[in-house]
Amino acid sequence: MADDQGFRPDWAGKDFYAELGVAKEASTADIKRAYRRLARDNHPDSNPGDSVKHDRFKKVAEAYDVVGDIDKRPKYDEMRRLQGAGAFGGGFGGARRGQAGGVNVEDLLRDRMGGGGFGDMFGDLFGGTGGQQRQTPRPRKGTDAETTATISFVDSLEGVTISLRLASDAPCPSCSGTGGKPGTRPHICAECEGAGYVVSTSGGAFSMNETCPRCAGRQLVYDEPCPTCHGSGRGRSNRTIQARIPAGVKDGQRIRLKGKGTAGENGGPAGDLFVTVKVGPHRLFGRAGDNLTLDVPVSFDEVALGAEIKVPTLGGTPVTLRLPAGTPNGRTFRVRGRGAPRADGSQGDLLATVAVQVPAVLDPAAREAVVAYRDAVADKPLRSRLFEEAG
Repeated sequence: MADDQGFRPDWAGKDFYAELGVAKEASTADIKRAYRRLARDNHPDSNPGDSVKHDRFKKVAEAYDVVGDIDKRPKYDEMRRLQGAGAFGGGFGGARRGQAGGVNVEDLLRDRMGGGGFGDMFGDLFGGTGGQQRQTPRPRKGTDAETTATISFVDSLEGVTISLRLASDAPCPSCSGTGGKPGTRPHICAECEGAGYVVSTSGGAFSMNETCPRCAGRQLVYDEPCPTCHGSGRGRSNRTIQARIPAGVKDGQRIRLKGKGTAGENGGPAGDLFVTVKVGPHRLFGRAGDNLTLDVPVSFDEVALGAEIKVPTLGGTPVTLRLPAGTPNGRTFRVRGRGAPRADGSQGDLLATVAVQVPAVLDPAAREAVVAYRDAVADKPLRSRLFEEAG
């Protein structure tokens, strides 16, 4: 365990380089390779029931945590050098009081490290800061949020800026996200010793870092939780944001708004907001991918004899369709460049499908003409093939 200053005195007497089997001058890459080899050979999952190798694995992990870290390693080296020179006399007990072996350790370390003395030197190495047990929590990114927005068919093609009313997670207003009762002081988490994570050795060939279950990664804990958030550090906030929906968005499409999610902790960035867009129907047009669709009513004579007809486009001028004589009901014509906008700036097409309309009522002249047509084709029954194929 760390002492009241946050470091572990027994580490000064350990040779972590020897534990890893590398020289003191070894490169970072050499140290990493040695650690991986030893961790693989001594991992508990690979050696069930072997307490000797389990203990060896813990020592190797402890050594690599210090000398494998580019910030911790020079401080560890200086601590070992000072101990070897007798600067700490009978151990670290005197060093905690600022004197050891007749030498003022605080003055010595200020000269050697250019900092604030013993506590500053070993604060980062062992998780403490001086004698006050302070630790600056790491910034944490806020969580992502999700919402749904409904827009019109036309707005989905042209793009639109909408207002979104959000109720989302936010730092607790009473404790400002610390999780502690206002007015109380935190202390370093004993579970992770201020690291914010713990080492898990289950599964796989190597150890894994997991968020500390005791402090939830905050590194600090309070004896008295905040009465408002019950120690979670989180609350609810209501806010309104402006969101730009791009042109060409499809129904059900999910849009990411960077930095519009839940606020971060300890100066960390906000999460992202994901908006699922629902597009309302249009009274005439539909959509198939990047293409717009349109059902065009036509008369029997237009498809039988051929014709030129005008059809509308969405937000543009009408276009002319040329129907060849004998056009079947349900044929689709493609009008290029009159569809939905794409991300690259181009546009899809308009797919116009003809639908032959049968009049519900015929005036005498029209009825006479239809009867004449029926008589003209009476010797060419349309359904004769059905009976031939059925037999």
